[in-house]
Amino acid sequence: MLIAESRVLHRSLRDDLPIAARGEGVRLYDAQGREYLDACGGAAVSCLGHSHPAPIAAIKRQAETLAYAHTAFFTSEPAERLAFELLDRAPKNFARGRVMFLNSGSEANEAALKLARQYHLELGRESRGKFVARDFAYHGATLGALSAGGHRARRATYAPMLIDVGRIPACYAYRGCADGESEAAYGRRVADALEDEIERLGPDNVAAFIAEPVSGATLGAVPPVKGYFKRIREICDAHDVLLIADEVMCGSGRTGTFFALDQEDVAADIVVIAKGLGAGLQPIAAVLASERVIAAIENGSGALAHGQTYMAHPTVCAAALAVLETIERDRLIDNVRARGEQLNTLLSARLGQHPHVGDIRGRGLFRGVEFVLDRDSKTPFPAQAKLAHKLKQAAMARGLMVYPASGCVDGVLGDHVLLAPPYIVDAADVELIVERFAAALQDAVESAERALQ
Repeated sequence: MLIAESRVLHRSLRDDLPIAARGEGVRLYDAQGREYLDACGGAAVSCLGHSHPAPIAAIKRQAETLAYAHTAFFTSEPAERLAFELLDRAPKNFARGRVMFLNSGSEANEAALKLARQYHLELGRESRGKFVARDFAYHGATLGALSAGGHRARRATYAPMLIDVGRIPACYAYRGCADGESEAAYGRRVADALEDEIERLGPDNVAAFIAEPVSGATLGAVPPVKGYFKRIREICDAHDVLLIADEVMCGSGRTGTFFALDQEDVAADIVVIAKGLGAGLQPIAAVLASERVIAAIENGSGALAHGQTYMAHPTVCAAALAVLETIERDRLIDNVRARGEQLNTLLSARLGQHPHVGDIRGRGLFRGVEFVLDRDSKTPFPAQAKLAHKLKQAAMARGLMVYPASGCVDGVLGDHVLLAPPYIVDAADVELIVERFAAALQDAVESAERALQ
């Protein structure tokens, strides 16, 4: 089908997007037959690549048996099985917890905030309705999730509609660590900001603190320094504030363990996962509630104060089950760790001394590269250079998909890119990703420099 003029309300009304025609493995092909190596999984979504047969078969089987049943009337076998599988992989404080299935990370984070509020209400703490989040965080596009987010540009259009949320600095050592300050001291300092903010808001008013264990789109795969989340957990426990781990992007195996927070030897009270859980085959997100949270509701009202039409959709849950089974059967998290180390090594070797590369970071197959105009001062490119946008265009022209973003310095300035290839990527394609990425970066820098002349 030839489309002369789009009637889809796209993210940009000025971009002329190619039509994606088919996908195979780690590659997509447009309607003209052009090949694109998917080095970002869309938005860290397509963890099994494209057109993987296992979830496709599961979707067909489930759709032919039971496509949909409203959760006010029925549960379903795929939803029940998926809940058990996720809780079985979760920390031990989730052993007798429960799982809520929704359709996107935004919806799931919104529901997690509401769940934290309900937890305190069930215990008679009516004043606890405030939340604390971090600068530069992104938790979703719905109003509650966007309120928790801390990216200035993403919030700007809707600022009058957003709720007030307490704010603390991100754990972003590349830009936040002071001269002569150790990473341990820096981590303690920015974690202690949570205690200060809880005290400012009033300990009896705060319901939860929400954070990404490894930052996603808005900072670009920034991992925490060692000990940061242990201190965060101590502060939350001291004030009976719930800890919500937003693992929408970094979870489901993306950073080398199924749950990203496991690498910090810390357990949250509520965990949110999405993107990789469905591998792009179906839209799904999950909110895992620990035994502590569920016990409060069971011993109180006994009812969840939240509901959506497509919660726990049987076909969607069947697809996610197949994704989990494939990840485990094919030992794909082992490949995430191996290929992630290879990707980091090659990026460091090729770009570690590049005059416009400030930082290379991340875990597993979740890697970020931050760009600077000057390495020594860490000065970002001016906004008018539009480096991130130019990099995306240059990469696409070379048959490579990357996930660029701007604003990691102050919400406007600062360009970086996320690399999050599918878990099935092999060593040869990792080499090709770095080769094409380095070439595209050179193209983008040259274009940005011309724009600044």
